[in-house]
Amino acid sequence: MNGRLEAILIAADAGNDLLSIPSAELEIGKGIIGDRYHISQGTFSKSSDTEVTLIEGEEIEAFNLITGLDYESAQFRRNLVTAGVRLNHQVGQEFSIGNVLLRGMRLCEPCGYLGKLIGRDVMRHMKNKAGLRAQILRGGTISVNDIIQL
Repeated sequence: MNGRLEAILIAADAGNDLLSIPSAELEIGKGIIGDRYHISQGTFSKSSDTEVTLIEGEEIEAFNLITGLDYESAQFRRNLVTAGVRLNHQVGQEFSIGNVLLRGMRLCEPCGYLGKLIGRDVMRHMKNKAGLRAQILRGGTISVNDIIQL
């Protein structure tokens, strides 16, 4: 089953709002060039599996529907927003986005920082649904609408 990359989101510094960009360069062992994690400024920078984070667009839509809220993808503070892919099934698996190869390392559960930004509902409704932390195995350029190959 293949999916699609819906959005690429980066923040130049820790705590900054995430901005949507049409394409990005991913570097092995570092992350997305221009993002806070690439320069080790993100909250989880000391973790070796936080080169890139992903979240399912469908889970954001479901959260908004259940809670009656209207949060945008960037407010969930993940780098890549996907469509048509079950990210939880990618833990321990290799997959590609365009010509970039990633390995799903572990679930990206909602944290206290995200709870402060979005509210306590995120902790309850997004447990096991808040995304995936991935390692970059082969770097390169990705673009919005790239195919995600499992």
